[in-house]
Amino acid sequence: MAEVEVTYDESVDAAYVYFTEPQVLVRSAHTYPCDPVDVDGMINLDFDEQRRLIGVEVLAASSKLPEYLLRSARRLDTDGA
Repeated sequence: MAEVEVTYDESVDAAYVYFTEPQVLVRSAHTYPCDPVDVDGMINLDFDEQRRLIGVEVLAASSKLPEYLLRSARRLDTDGA
């Protein structure tokens, strides 16, 4: 089973799900914002230069993602990040 990296910043309630290898730096070439009305929040899809999905940013993450995922995410708002 493939593993993905998830980061979470509780202070701003934002999470990011990475679909790239952790040791490889891939820059986003295009961000597609999903319609906030359709998803009841803000979700951004990031694509690389080859138009492959490389990550998903989720704002208001605590209302959009399962609690277990946020608990296991690498925290960006604590000293242990």
